[in-house]
Amino acid sequence: MSFREENSEDGRGGDLRKPFLHTGSWYRMGSAQTSSMLGSSQVIRDSSISVLACVMIVALGPIQFGFTFSLFGSLSNVGAMVGAISSGQIAEYIGRKGSLMIAAIPNIIGWLSISFAKDLSFLYMGRLLEGFGVGIISYTVPVYIAEIAPQNLRGALGSVNQLSVTIGIMLAYLLGLLVNWRVLAVLGTLPCLALIPGLFFIPESPRWLAKMGLTEDFETSLQVLRGFDADISVEVNEIKRAVASTSRKSTIRFADLKQRRYWLPLMIGIGLLVLQQLSGTNGVIFYSSNIFLSAGISSSDAATLGLGAIQVVATAVSTWLVDKTGRRLLLIVSSVGMAVSLLVVAIAFFLKGFVDEDSTFYGVLGMISVVGVLLMIVSFSLGMGPIPWLIMSEILPVKIKGLAGSVATLFNWFFSWVITATAPLLLAWSSGGTFTLYTLMCVFTVAFVTIWVPETKGKTLEEIQFSFR
Repeated sequence: MSFREENSEDGRGGDLRKPFLHTGSWYRMGSAQTSSMLGSSQVIRDSSISVLACVMIVALGPIQFGFTFSLFGSLSNVGAMVGAISSGQIAEYIGRKGSLMIAAIPNIIGWLSISFAKDLSFLYMGRLLEGFGVGIISYTVPVYIAEIAPQNLRGALGSVNQLSVTIGIMLAYLLGLLVNWRVLAVLGTLPCLALIPGLFFIPESPRWLAKMGLTEDFETSLQVLRGFDADISVEVNEIKRAVASTSRKSTIRFADLKQRRYWLPLMIGIGLLVLQQLSGTNGVIFYSSNIFLSAGISSSDAATLGLGAIQVVATAVSTWLVDKTGRRLLLIVSSVGMAVSLLVVAIAFFLKGFVDEDSTFYGVLGMISVVGVLLMIVSFSLGMGPIPWLIMSEILPVKIKGLAGSVATLFNWFFSWVITATAPLLLAWSSGGTFTLYTLMCVFTVAFVTIWVPETKGKTLEEIQFSFR
């Protein structure tokens, strides 16, 4: 039975998915017709440029994360947890593009509810709605990018997801200095308002189309992404072989998770996303203004903006390095750098307890803590910021990707909520003790990456997933 014949027998969702499968002029026409219309256009003939254009469009979604992180505390994380639970199943049923379209709507409604809020109920509802959208986007964007990118560019393009987040954070810091919170909330709708029409001009993930049995659409999508002059026969056959053993109607059972091919990538994906949060980055950012003030920096807002700019630059460097040095090395270097930086901050805070606040040494300790925070953010941005999401999108097997991706994303947002909610309490208890705890988690991360995380650089998604067998 062919892929298309199998699909035609399933009466559940063909009509529901149809609007998302054939959107955009590239999709509605065959490759030869499109090629003749666009002539010598290098935009779609050059594979890297074609894929980059798709990545830039879907990366609009993560940009608004920055507004979430800078404007709100733990309540948005609760909404993100709810979105994460459903993210994998939505993305599996109606596709990556359809999932992003659905996620954009509550985001827009949520920000508008916040902007025009008359009382606290509107603020709470808005936080939960935009958090729900964030939960879906945070899973879908890295998965979509990983599934469309050529293997030699997958690391760099996958890191664009986190780069967009840091750009959003920096923009929110900057705009927060210029406008009030209601205007800032309205501005938070802009990325998703641009994302929705942009999705009509990019192809659906070819791997998802292949899994759904839509053979013609799958090959057309891949041809668009690789360029109409490219020979895609080898990649087509690899993807077909990978999905042939996985029936779209099959369901994953908990007993199946005992198999190494499933439990190992799931454990690695969850572990990296949990450790990303337990490293305490949100706690450090939360306390950064106080650290700057204690160091004698009068304008903590300007310093925080500078911190956001440094984060963007460091993440951009990671985007450039990840396909050159590999994922594991960057993760190890990042975690070691974070551990050392946090240890410096912890020692500085412990010593402050024994020094007079009017002494010169107290001011020196304040500056040391600032340097430690900056180095910690740089180290985080080089590896532990972008790479856990990239690894998660690469290693999860096709059969469990929806379920496992939802679980991994849920764990990430749950521990994001835990860190955000507990940081004030821990810092009130002991600043030095808090940063010591974060240091220990970074040391554990080094061990976890060294022992468990595989190197995925230069391998196709099918090769990576087959290696777990």
